[in-house]
Amino acid sequence: MNTFSLQTRLYSGAGSLQVLARFHKKHIWVVCDGFLAHSPLIDMLREAIPQDNRISVFSEITPDPTIATVVAGIAQMHALKPQVVIGFGGGSALDAAKAIVWFSKKSDITLETCIAIPTTSGTGSEVTSACVISDPEKGIKYPLFDNAMYPDIAILDPALVVSVPPAITANTGMDVLTHALEAYVSPLASDFTDALAEKAAQLVFQYLPVAVRKGDCLATRGKMHNAATLAGMAFSQAGLGINHAIAHQIGGQFHLPHGLANALLMTAVIRFNAADARAAKRYARLARACHFCPPAANEVVAVNALIRQIELLKQQCGLPGLAQALNEAKPRWRERIPSMVQAALADITLKTNPRAATADDVRELLEALL
Repeated sequence: MNTFSLQTRLYSGAGSLQVLARFHKKHIWVVCDGFLAHSPLIDMLREAIPQDNRISVFSEITPDPTIATVVAGIAQMHALKPQVVIGFGGGSALDAAKAIVWFSKKSDITLETCIAIPTTSGTGSEVTSACVISDPEKGIKYPLFDNAMYPDIAILDPALVVSVPPAITANTGMDVLTHALEAYVSPLASDFTDALAEKAAQLVFQYLPVAVRKGDCLATRGKMHNAATLAGMAFSQAGLGINHAIAHQIGGQFHLPHGLANALLMTAVIRFNAADARAAKRYARLARACHFCPPAANEVVAVNALIRQIELLKQQCGLPGLAQALNEAKPRWRERIPSMVQAALADITLKTNPRAATADDVRELLEALL
């Protein structure tokens, strides 16, 4: 038996920040990073919130939020006892806000509403039951999953992402595509998640290069914002796979942007998974749905067409190779592989990969990248 649920009320499109006008005489606690806390975007958020509310800001979020950051957030939430929490920012801010709220509720802190407002188009965290917390001392990222982590409301206003730089737009967009691909071939995929993942992938291929090249196009930004959320819905129900299991370790060890780590692995993972007959069939179906090959093309032709289009997309977005991304850390790559292999095998996202992976498989994928 399959289950499918959408627990987050979604508001999207230009002007959707106006949804916040419904709140009156509340203590609203905003979780964001230090940059956003002093940016024009926080001003847009404040302007959308009626003045009879009290607003507090927790701005200690950093990329790859740590256990220590979450603990500090929990302490502040206990002290302030807000009625509304807004996670505001990229995936790190949303993940941190969800983790803080989740752990706080376990210690009997009550909350009326949890709201997620993304300012990048990537993680889909605004509609997922997942968050990723890092332990910098061990160089490990911990994915956490629980239905209690779904935000109550998600607001997708494209005006919040028009200023995102090209490189971040590219990285986060490739994260969206990875979510869609992994959900599509997951053993837990269903007709419902397939529809979401397929549409998300089509939107990424069509609109990501434009968003990178012409970031001020509100319509294009809106499409990528929607794609991120669609893919988030898909993987929250169907799960992820080996692409994320390994990317989490690359990010944890070398602090590469998560979307870039995913992109570096993507085509190698497709080749690996395509050894599974069901996965190959699904990759081929997606290639045909995206019109990358004739409808009658066989699976080998279709899968190769999908791989070519992904490589082309990476070129169009100006993504660097691993050697360039690692820069001075390149000499440490080989010595870190054993620890990354073990951590990837323990990563919960590996459980929904369509093909079982051994330590040797993960090692080969990592060694082939450089």
